[in-house]
Amino acid sequence: MISIITNQIGYRSKDKKVAVFRNVIGTTFSVIDSQTGKEVYNSAVSGPIDNASSEETIVLGDFSSVTTPGTYQVKMDSYGVSYPFVIDQDVYKPILKDLFRMYYLQRCGLEVSKELGGIYSHTACHTSLATIYGTNKEIDVTGGWHDAGDYGRYMVAAAVTVADLLYAYECNCNIFDRNFNIPESNSKVPDLLSEVRYELEWMLKMQDPDTGGVYHKVTCATFPGFVMPEEENDMLIVAPVSVTSTAAFVACLALAIPFYNNYDKDFCRTCYHAASKAWEALNDLHISGGFKNPEGIVTGEYADTTDTDEIYWAAAQMYKLTGKPIYHEAFKNLVTDTVWHGYGWEDVGSFGNRAYLTASFPIDNDIVVKITTSMKAHGKHLLDASLSDGYGISLGTNFVWGSNMVVANNGMSLLDSYYLTKDKAYKFAAKAHLDYLFGKNPMAISYVTGYGTTSPTSPHHRPSVAKKKPMPGMLVGGPDDGLHDPQAVATLTGLPPAKCYVDHYDSYSTNEITIYWNAPLIYLLAEFM
Repeated sequence: MISIITNQIGYRSKDKKVAVFRNVIGTTFSVIDSQTGKEVYNSAVSGPIDNASSEETIVLGDFSSVTTPGTYQVKMDSYGVSYPFVIDQDVYKPILKDLFRMYYLQRCGLEVSKELGGIYSHTACHTSLATIYGTNKEIDVTGGWHDAGDYGRYMVAAAVTVADLLYAYECNCNIFDRNFNIPESNSKVPDLLSEVRYELEWMLKMQDPDTGGVYHKVTCATFPGFVMPEEENDMLIVAPVSVTSTAAFVACLALAIPFYNNYDKDFCRTCYHAASKAWEALNDLHISGGFKNPEGIVTGEYADTTDTDEIYWAAAQMYKLTGKPIYHEAFKNLVTDTVWHGYGWEDVGSFGNRAYLTASFPIDNDIVVKITTSMKAHGKHLLDASLSDGYGISLGTNFVWGSNMVVANNGMSLLDSYYLTKDKAYKFAAKAHLDYLFGKNPMAISYVTGYGTTSPTSPHHRPSVAKKKPMPGMLVGGPDDGLHDPQAVATLTGLPPAKCYVDHYDSYSTNEITIYWNAPLIYLLAEFM
């Protein structure tokens, strides 16, 4: 196992750059030009750190002063060299393109052309009408993105994905040009907004036109085999309306409308009316214990016993959009109990906080103080955890299913604290979370398919398995010490939490991909490009 670990993709010239040396006794290290072998930097290590999550003793080597573009490796006598990495201002451009193009390749309901999709091209899939569960009624819910390694489409997952992508665009629109090789490229609308709209148009179809409630998901009754999407031909079933899907729908549409106002006002009006109707529907939705899979449906449940944070986000986002007192009062009534946090599909409070704090309409100063105080405390907790971890991340020893999503989401929260405090320690910690995902981790693997010296080759992703080649640009779930699939139990039992990862297509709990794991990574890249 390699002893010297870095971000395998690379660094911009002025980035903070830190290598991890594990279980070594050396005191100095060097950086060498990987082409010539010439030493360009030499320094002492710092540490040691007893890293509980990986059960390693770690020392660190800061080589931030190496800024000249090139390809390098970190070296320590008797312990070899790191994998090569690049220093260049544009080092993240190629990986951003594939991380983003994954969404086009995940499109449902239309042909993915050979020209744009390569070996992952396919004819239009899932084009039949879908049956609303428990009825004989059929509706058109074509479109949207396949959620993950399967071909289901799930509302709560869609909403946070759209939000992350729109915030990434807002953060750094210049990196999202009009040439990402999607069908809408080179139009007047930026590619990111075109791609996101494809998902939004599907979301609109998932609303019950009579009640305004929003269906939770559309899938077949069971998961398909490892086939291409057009080969899944079982009956499509629309699962019942849920509070979380309806509230997330409201928030997502309210967030999206201003991004499209200069391009299609009719679309914006459609979104506004749908969001308003869904908000009204929330008054009559009371589902104890949250959504549960109905009998006979075994696809992803996205169960969430707490729906208050989704309503919190919806109220804040609708107030930011409209300035109407009804939404302001609803939000204030919710924040009097607690300040919610989270950028995941289950915990969405941070989206609500961001919406409220950036509203152009009058906001309550006491509420602002309460939110910002809580956000700073949350960020400080993450920063302290990051500083005590040998790899610079904030998970401690808690590696859950989708831990890489948590890493990316915590990076977003650290950036929130940076903008609130202007303390660069938060920004450095957020960048360390990006470095972790790109290879500076106990597995010494870039968790993005197709990028880095080592990266996942067998993701739990049906097109990748069907074509016997991993689709590039997908962030896998990462270590999960809960060992939630048989492959994980068979191969990972007894390993430390941060090493509970296996590159095998049967390990859906560690090696699956999802649209809402790529999205916060894209947001981090937007911040650091």
